[in-house]
Amino acid sequence: MGLLKGKHLIKEIKEERCSVVEEGIDMNRVTFLKDILEYNGYAVRYEEEKKKEEGDPTTYIIGVTSMIFNPVIAVYQRLLFTAERKRITPDYWNQKTTEIEPNYYDASKKNF
Repeated sequence: MGLLKGKHLIKEIKEERCSVVEEGIDMNRVTFLKDILEYNGYAVRYEEEKKKEEGDPTTYIIGVTSMIFNPVIAVYQRLLFTAERKRITPDYWNQKTTEIEPNYYDASKKNF
């Protein structure tokens, strides 16, 4: 997942320089992230990645045109919102839960 790496990558996606949000993801993940990012006002670009070997599954790279966007900072500083105007947590971003709560720092509310 994208939050496991804090490195800020810039790549060309559809011939436009973009801050990479995630690489090597499937189309369901692309749709999930695209909805969140577009709701928060970012111009999203994605494209199919080149296959390394024949028979590899299709993967995608997704990014935003804002050069200063970093998904790790945006999620942990709680800068992103859902369509219901609730702040996105790391577990929600990583699709570990569909609920916005619990907060990542409140271990008493997590189901381990």
